[in-house]
Amino acid sequence: MAKVEIYTTPWCAYCKMVKEYFKKNDVEYTEHDVAEDPIKRQEMIDKTHQMGVPVIMIDGQIVIGFDRGKIDQLLGIK
Repeated sequence: MAKVEIYTTPWCAYCKMVKEYFKKNDVEYTEHDVAEDPIKRQEMIDKTHQMGVPVIMIDGQIVIGFDRGKIDQLLGIK
C-alpha cells in the first residue's frame, strides 16, 4: 500500500473532496492540518514552494490540488 499524506486546512473544500475520495477508495492516509501545525505548514512550503492546499504526497510524489487523474495514476486506481 502506498504511503499517503495530505496537507489540509479545515475550510478547504478540495481537501474535503480528497478525503472523501480516499475513503471511497479505501486509501489510508495521514492528514496534516497546516492551519494548526506551523511545522507541517513550513514543511509543505519547503516541499512545494507554495501555500495552497491540498498538497498530497503519494510515495514521495507531490500532487498539488485534487488532481484525480494523477492521484489515480500514482495509486493504481482505475
